[in-house]
Amino acid sequence: MRIKSGYRVREIAGENVVIMSGQAGVDMARVITLNDSSLLLWNNLMSLDFTASDVERILLENYEVEKCVAAADAQKWVDKMQQAGLIE
Repeated sequence: MRIKSGYRVREIAGENVVIMSGQAGVDMARVITLNDSSLLLWNNLMSLDFTASDVERILLENYEVEKCVAAADAQKWVDKMQQAGLIE
């Protein structure tokens, strides 16, 4: 899977917000914000093909967390990104 092209993260009012590049009319009913760990994953995986195992590896490399917790969090992140239509 990979993050869909055309999406970028911008800091708006202190929040990391996912926007579609070049969109003049933004649908504010569907604002997607990223917390620090989601932003870390986004930045590390942008433009790459990846799996949930890759997400888990990044979490383990950057946080003191047990492998089982990192695996569960990685799958949750992938699921949320798919639900938001941000990865294919």
